[in-house]
Amino acid sequence: MSRPTIDHRGPEFAELTHRLLDGVRRVFRTRHDVFVYPASGSGAWEAAIVNTLSPGDTVLAFEQGFFAQGWVKVALGFGIDVRVEPWDARRGLTAEAVATVLAADEARRIRAVIVVHNETSTGVTTDVEAIGRAMRASGHPALLFVDAVSSLAVTDLQHDAWDIDVTVTGSQKGLMLPPGLSLVAAGPRAMDAQETATLPRSYWDWTRQREFNARGAFPYTPATNLLFGLEEALAMLEEEGLEAVFARHDRYSRAARAAVQAWGLEVFARDAAESSRAVTAVLTPDGHDADRLRALILERFDMSLGTGLGPYKGRLFRIGHLGDFNDLSLVGTLGGVEMGLRLAGVPYEPGGVDAAMEVLAS
Repeated sequence: MSRPTIDHRGPEFAELTHRLLDGVRRVFRTRHDVFVYPASGSGAWEAAIVNTLSPGDTVLAFEQGFFAQGWVKVALGFGIDVRVEPWDARRGLTAEAVATVLAADEARRIRAVIVVHNETSTGVTTDVEAIGRAMRASGHPALLFVDAVSSLAVTDLQHDAWDIDVTVTGSQKGLMLPPGLSLVAAGPRAMDAQETATLPRSYWDWTRQREFNARGAFPYTPATNLLFGLEEALAMLEEEGLEAVFARHDRYSRAARAAVQAWGLEVFARDAAESSRAVTAVLTPDGHDADRLRALILERFDMSLGTGLGPYKGRLFRIGHLGDFNDLSLVGTLGGVEMGLRLAGVPYEPGGVDAAMEVLAS
């Protein structure tokens, strides 16, 4: 990323753009349109909404967690009628729950369903493949929007094969980059919806983006040096192989859960099969403030753990284990947590690090 910035209207940049878009398609597992913006994941949310929907349209969402609600707020800001269904945030959203609501929508008012693949705030992963399959089998025309901010290049996700219409992500998780890029995969049904969508759009307009991308450019000044980093990140993923990347993250998730269980603490995800490959959310015992524990670990060991968000602030902390991460990184992280538990006076059983190492060595 520290290379000199090049002319974003020149031939070298055009070649870079074409290479990047091809590489991004391979990570999304799609043959269709992909778009890259200088923005955060929130920008990708907005791009999905303004390119496919009109004021007054109804979309369906569930109370999966903090980031699911964030997408809802963006939609509400554009005059979208959002139907939010209750859900146990400690469980992955089920295909049955989605299908039940769609079956009752006889008037076909629901235009899109919003699903977070991996809810970063809770460490719970949803079976998007099953939801996509159930939606298509139902015959309901609703589009499927998937937030893959913390799952792309971490957990298996297949945009085309799973019948997803729009998948969004950001650069700062599985793609191993600083924040600053948002990426969108848009399938044919989403591109068709753009023809009738009437929400105002300019910066996010897929039509203009597609036209410029075809000649290796963008309709604005791109984040050139982040794109240099993206090319290297894609090369790293391809060198390791996506299946190996997924297996590595699965090992780290299992090792982190083993540590938490050995400490006698509780993983937020109720079902181990739904526990995130990107981050493990841990509940602190009653009477113990997770943010106080986080602050102590940051001060003593210069290590930052994720905070609880929304209703779980102070009730849980999150251990990240994704991206450019190896066995030693995880062992060191868990060692910092175990020392922090001891210093903060949080009741726990020793041996969590040993339990994790047993998983990593097996």
